[in-house]
Amino acid sequence: MILKGEIVLSILKLDAGGIPQGWVNAEEATKHYAEKSVLWTLGEPIIQMRGGISRASGFQSLIELHSIIAIRGTAKINLFDVVPVITKHKLFKRDRGLCAYCGDAIHENQAEAEHIIPNSRGGKYSWMNLVISCRPCNQHKGNRTPEQAGMDLLYTPYMPSLYEDMILKGRNILADQMDFLAANLPKNSRLLDAYIREVN
Repeated sequence: MILKGEIVLSILKLDAGGIPQGWVNAEEATKHYAEKSVLWTLGEPIIQMRGGISRASGFQSLIELHSIIAIRGTAKINLFDVVPVITKHKLFKRDRGLCAYCGDAIHENQAEAEHIIPNSRGGKYSWMNLVISCRPCNQHKGNRTPEQAGMDLLYTPYMPSLYEDMILKGRNILADQMDFLAANLPKNSRLLDAYIREVN
């Protein structure tokens, strides 16, 4: 990852068609530049990587890394068909840090990944059956469904799209990276609502 002061930054890597492939660190991005596999870039240069001194020219090599890079080739699998990996961090960001039952804002360290239909009742560990909950609500609900516990869900769980997943797993996303990803979000995305509120 790229250190800019105290902030850790990442570079958004796309395939030749502009489809996100993931977040890469400075070393991985520099390798793509050195191999001349970077087809095009977006955004501003965010860091300069300095190499050795050229015997021929006597100058030190310098590569400017942009915040978004597109690499030759396309993915071997269609990432639009891949179910995003679930992590508690991504669930927390998807659900905007709000308990699904009481609506209180929770610190990420205090948030719990809660099965809507309990695991013991056949509930799956899936995007559609998981929400973020505070500990008191999670304990009160226990091994019951929301209906049995008399607890209404305040929002509906959903499986993130590829672009939403890139936002959920990214940290310290730069403005131009966020603009690129937000431009491809579904129109009903909660993340798009949050992005629009942030820029306005």
